[in-house]
Amino acid sequence: MARTETAQCLIVGGGPAGMMLGVLLARVGVSVRVLEKHADFLRDFRGDTIHPSTMEVMQELGWLEDFLLLPHAKLERLTVIFGGTPLRMADLSKLPVSAPYIAMTPQWNFLNFLAEKGKTYPGFALEMQSEAIDLVIEAGRVAGVVVQTPQGLRTLHANLIVAADGRGSVLRDKSGLKVLDIGAPMDVLWFRLEKSAEDADDSLGRIEPGHIFIKLNRGDYWQCAYVFDKGHVEKVRAAGLDKFREKVAWLAQVPGNRARQIASWDDVKLLNVKVNRLERWYREGLLCIGDAAHAMSPMGGVGVNLAVQDAVAAANVLWQPLKAGTLREEDLALVQKRRSFPTRMTQDMQVTMQKRVIAPSLGAKKLMVPPWPMRLIARFPLLQRIPARLIGMGVRPEHVSDEIRQGDGA
Repeated sequence: MARTETAQCLIVGGGPAGMMLGVLLARVGVSVRVLEKHADFLRDFRGDTIHPSTMEVMQELGWLEDFLLLPHAKLERLTVIFGGTPLRMADLSKLPVSAPYIAMTPQWNFLNFLAEKGKTYPGFALEMQSEAIDLVIEAGRVAGVVVQTPQGLRTLHANLIVAADGRGSVLRDKSGLKVLDIGAPMDVLWFRLEKSAEDADDSLGRIEPGHIFIKLNRGDYWQCAYVFDKGHVEKVRAAGLDKFREKVAWLAQVPGNRARQIASWDDVKLLNVKVNRLERWYREGLLCIGDAAHAMSPMGGVGVNLAVQDAVAAANVLWQPLKAGTLREEDLALVQKRRSFPTRMTQDMQVTMQKRVIAPSLGAKKLMVPPWPMRLIARFPLLQRIPARLIGMGVRPEHVSDEIRQGDGA
């Protein structure tokens, strides 16, 4: 197994957190290598929502105009049908930002966009089909990773290893860092349905006794989520594909023959929902960000948003000590200190929704009355700006530092 010296910063995981951090660091002259275990970014039913806060980051970098040339659908308002009653829950169109909506686009578009930006900086390198499978520990410090490639095993060393390898993070598991498991009452099945010219364009959620369904407008198709009790996927499958199609047609409010586009269970992808976070995001030589530090519920689609915010905060804090070779464990602690409050607040709100809306709805046998906060928000449009702010911008959104905005990769 060959030993290879590498960059000042080695990022494991080419998702939103890893790619954004890599590009931002390279923009100010830090040498960065990003490892992605797959051969490309083409995986369906990932977080396909680019929130206004992420687009504000791209605006600060001068990239937003280019990004919006990519195919995308705009999601400005969020409506929930609760027991047959439509309730408008959020209006993002009033947010004071450059792009006051959620851009619905396949995540591979976003990641390829960042990869192209990264290529413009001499210190940026992206290596596909490079899977980190273990940590290299030297004198108690994380000094590198063991990487599986098509050419075999090798070790890569860096001043800082960043684990951005998702909710199933191998590096987090190898690090010994303790995970606080908060839990979730549901799992989700994702799939597509074709759109018809007669369909309304509005994305929506639907809550019925024992059922929760989400339908997102993706331009020429609907991205759908069927929410069910945690750990019961085999029960759903055992009822049969025809029964599942019947439920989908009813919940999606489409003709039954449209649901037959679900040809087999292979067309339906399971998301095992997790809500957890690390008690400590770092140890000497290693920092976890994004889902590797805190797995979020899919409610509100905020996972990508939180991951990008982590990357911006980490870049702002770490670029100078990385470039100067003076990185300390205290610098890593500053990143967690910056991002812990937004993470906890977002998860607390998700857990509240799980307990008060999701779990009771999945367990209900008869029609439920919408909770009074939902009725109040739906009645007064001004109040719809509050969830819009929380979903679209998050708790305490990050801004790119002046030095990174002005950086040219030198």
